Amino acid sequence: MSARRAELENIPSPPSFPEGWYFVASRQSVLKEKLIEKTWMGEQIVVWCDDAGRICVALAVCPHLGSDLGPEAGGQVRDGCLVCPFHGFQFDVSGQCVATPFAPPPRAARLKVFETREILGMVFAWWGIDGRPPQWSLPEEPVAGADWSEVGFRTLRFPGHPQETTENSVDFLHLQYVHGYGNTRMLEPVAIDGACLTSRFEFRRTQNIIGIKDIALDVSAVARIFGLGYSYVEIHERSIEMYGRLWVLATPVDGRHIEMVLASQIREIRKPKRPIVGLGFLPPGLRTRVMNSIILSYQKHDVLQDVIIWGRKRYVPYPRLCRADGDIGKYRRYCKQFYTDPRGSGKDG
Repeated sequence: MSARRAELENIPSPPSFPEGWYFVASRQSVLKEKLIEKTWMGEQIVVWCDDAGRICVALAVCPHLGSDLGPEAGGQVRDGCLVCPFHGFQFDVSGQCVATPFAPPPRAARLKVFETREILGMVFAWWGIDGRPPQWSLPEEPVAGADWSEVGFRTLRFPGHPQETTENSVDFLHLQYVHGYGNTRMLEPVAIDGACLTSRFEFRRTQNIIGIKDIALDVSAVARIFGLGYSYVEIHERSIEMYGRLWVLATPVDGRHIEMVLASQIREIRKPKRPIVGLGFLPPGLRTRVMNSIILSYQKHDVLQDVIIWGRKRYVPYPRLCRADGDIGKYRRYCKQFYTDPRGSGKDG
């Protein structure tokens, strides 16, 4: 091994699992699949919903004799309870064993359950250092009436770390250099309030709409970051008068890969300020759904451009920044809180 390669491999990186709220699944997928098992934050978890609509996220290990509780092992949901495939122990959404086929349920038999929060049908769970409870909350659910489209989703998986991907929220130079945005400008300095980081910016971009014509987009945006697993961006396209919401949800899988869920929602465009090429003949509701799908496709296109870089880059703990790099240093300091050891010794790499 070359000295240079050894030097690169010994660069300290942030711990693989920063504390915070991370996406688990959409409610729609939980209702469809009945029981989901997945690798999440280095753990095998199961997700299900009871008859009252309450969702549970739990470690996929039976406390009785350690059976895997996932569907591939034979786990199933019956009358709103998770049933172990090994001895039939039944667990409610609080994690408590409520029945067995052979004897009264033991009081000590409880699943390890993760605290959950739901926003517009997106289910998040809290991962705390050493299992500690939530230290901060996700934002309130935004208002979404009949004039908003359903939330659309795209999912990608690739090698990476959520600190590196979320850093894009303050790295405005890459918007121009990698993605071809023009006139990118911060409107206010980045603001930090505990676990929330807010940035306000605007940009212009030329987009090809459904393969028909390139149109110039004039966008102002407010990005709110809550930890490293929840990025929420409100956008206002001023030339059409379109309002939208974008989510970038990066979740560590196994310590090497992350699962990135892209979600978006567009408000109905009843009276656009200018013709929307190729979409003007559609009724407003359908036009909004089509536009939301287009926005998701462009969002995925941009992320795939970044994935090429994210999957090959090395973490540089002390970057040699230039004057144009803006708030990257401020962002790095913000991130340190998500690696804090509650016993007092640092884990911030």
